[in-house]
Amino acid sequence: MLKRLLLVLLLFAPVAAVAQLPDFTDLVEKQGPAVVNISTTQSARNPLLPQVPNLQEDDPFYEFFRRFIPQPGPRETPSQSLGSGFIIGADGYILTNAHVIDAANEVTVKLNDKREFKAKVIGADRRTDIALLKIDTSDLPAVRFGDPGRLKVGEWVVAIGSPFGFENTVTAGIVSAKGRSLPQENYVPFIQTDVAVNPGNSGGPLFNLKGEVVGINSQIYSRTGGFMGLSFAIPIDVANDVARQLRASGKVTRGRIGVVIQPLTKELVESFGLSKTQGALVNSVEKGGPADKAGIEPGDVILRFDGKVVNSSEDLPRLVGATKPGSKVTIQIWRNKSARELRVTVAEMQEDRAGRQAQRGGKPPATAPGQYGLTLSDLSEAQRGELKISGGVLVENAQGAAERAGIRRGDVILAVNNQDVKSVEQFNQMMGQFDKGRIVAVLIRRGSNSLYIPFRIDGN
Repeated sequence: MLKRLLLVLLLFAPVAAVAQLPDFTDLVEKQGPAVVNISTTQSARNPLLPQVPNLQEDDPFYEFFRRFIPQPGPRETPSQSLGSGFIIGADGYILTNAHVIDAANEVTVKLNDKREFKAKVIGADRRTDIALLKIDTSDLPAVRFGDPGRLKVGEWVVAIGSPFGFENTVTAGIVSAKGRSLPQENYVPFIQTDVAVNPGNSGGPLFNLKGEVVGINSQIYSRTGGFMGLSFAIPIDVANDVARQLRASGKVTRGRIGVVIQPLTKELVESFGLSKTQGALVNSVEKGGPADKAGIEPGDVILRFDGKVVNSSEDLPRLVGATKPGSKVTIQIWRNKSARELRVTVAEMQEDRAGRQAQRGGKPPATAPGQYGLTLSDLSEAQRGELKISGGVLVENAQGAAERAGIRRGDVILAVNNQDVKSVEQFNQMMGQFDKGRIVAVLIRRGSNSLYIPFRIDGN
């Protein structure tokens, strides 16, 4: 009897498993009409055409070029790119990626019913890769928005778009991770999925099983240019905030406090006396900036911003950037092995802020032997003036423990465990006070940036 029961269960198990798989047909039928295809035309100069000089008719070479060099005609040739988007309002507003319409002279939107419209670019934000378009029509089918915060890892999601120009292509998968940070993408906590996303899917919607848009498909990780199982979507709440600002003013306003931060490592956590790897380590502060005025110093670890926990250094730019300029917020920092709170007035981020890189010159007046794997020299007054620093020592060479820690030739050591370094002699005295095996936080200046490096004293 028991064997017969087991046989029945084994026979029906696959059927039960298949019955639990989601059915996407209703979602696609209802939400598919709100997804659009986007094509753009850019002017691209053809490098293969001969370059004929612009000569006057009375120039002696004019007739030569006219007779013997083929006239190329217009040197501007149109090129098209394909992407996706989706309708967010019955009055014709559409969301897509900024990179889909970048440098476009003309944007064309093709609806699910095959109608085509010339679109107006209301605005685009490269930091979040969001663009807002408008077409001149009404009574359009629009998507419904969901809450990305309620997404769970492992949950089914669906993408609709135009990969490789194949319109209204549906692919499905699961949420692989949430809050992903990507290189050079500090303002978006990406939703990672394994949904098949390919060129042409960019700007298209990511739906949950309720048929609500939870993200905009934006990027893939690929070594071949095609799908490899790692897709990234911009959360729709981030996109909607950007869209509201673009619709109101054509641009996005972000907050800034004037600090340069870096991630905390296990070794740095130990050197600062923290209990866990949480927060953003401040390695430099803009002189006269909001953080400087609030009393924030290099070596502080920002634990909370406006009441929100800073779990990692990737969190801080998003929190500060989403804060309205002029707001006064409380920042919790860790300094000298204790927490304290400061008030800062958030300023407005200016686009294309360019960092200045000081150049060092002149011969070092003195060089120390290679203690701790370092060969150091004192900075001249001229060098300190160029770098706008009052102290520091120049790294002439780094090897052994120093090289393994990440210190390089040309770095300037500014502080050790937040104690300013004024000379090579003082540096050696400070390092001599630490026990062998102790990890210290060495603040260095590299180019125009500052960086904390955990350095283990090896006793040599």
